[in-house]
Amino acid sequence: MRPRIRLIYNPRAGKEAFRAHLPSVLQIFEEAGLEASSHATRGEGDAAEEAERAAHDGFRYVVACGGDGTVHEVTNGLARAPEPQRPVLGIIPVGTTNDLARALKIPFQVEQAARMIARQRQMPLDLGRLGDGRYFVNIAACGRLAEITYEVPSRMKTVLGQFAYVMKGIERLPGLRSIPLRVETDERVYDGDAMLCLVTNSRSVGGLERLAPFASVSDGLLDVLIVKPMNLGEMIRVLGLALRGEHVGDARIEYFRARAIALSSTTEADLNVDGEYGGKLPFAVQVMPRHLTVVAGL
Repeated sequence: MRPRIRLIYNPRAGKEAFRAHLPSVLQIFEEAGLEASSHATRGEGDAAEEAERAAHDGFRYVVACGGDGTVHEVTNGLARAPEPQRPVLGIIPVGTTNDLARALKIPFQVEQAARMIARQRQMPLDLGRLGDGRYFVNIAACGRLAEITYEVPSRMKTVLGQFAYVMKGIERLPGLRSIPLRVETDERVYDGDAMLCLVTNSRSVGGLERLAPFASVSDGLLDVLIVKPMNLGEMIRVLGLALRGEHVGDARIEYFRARAIALSSTTEADLNVDGEYGGKLPFAVQVMPRHLTVVAGL
């Protein structure tokens, strides 16, 4: 019996152009000896439900085709499945930032990504887990800078791509304020004001491929980056350093690694989970080492 592969795709991702690639992607999988089928998502939560269903039905591979939101949902569906039934995750990136795909060196051209999946080169993938049982594959973040990502309208992202985040950031930057933040791990505590706190599983965040320069998706650790309060000029300087991965030693940056983190604030603060609104602080976060297997280009 041929291994079965289920493609879960967001028909609205990738400037709504993925449908034209679907027949060729399925053909690539079939020619590689895989029994291929597809599912178009119908709304929020559908990708997670379909991924969990595919795990229950015995699919060997489940491919998330879309942006970071689709990858997040598919990952949550697979992560909930019992380990013996958990399919291997594949990714065809057709979203705006595609952070996990960047970290895994997955091609952004649809057919190239499909051929890479067909070669079935696999590696372990850590996940982050929130205290309420949800998983994240890339980031959990808080602070006013983190709120920019889910303020960008979907249509704006479709038309402008990653530049939409830049435009929204420029619009919001003059009025951004820090929040009081407490970050606790077994080894250290940060208690002070912050404009941003990232708990990340991979190097790439928001399209910046060196924002967490020491992060690895399979090292059993989460990387924590805290941006302290700074003025506009300082922020531009630090952003320039971040583009080169040289910001970690700056006095306005705290950077460390941990297996479990507690986030809290004395003011109301949102949690951003893989680029989407994830609730209010406080939250506990922990790493789930090698919880999934992923097809990668590394």
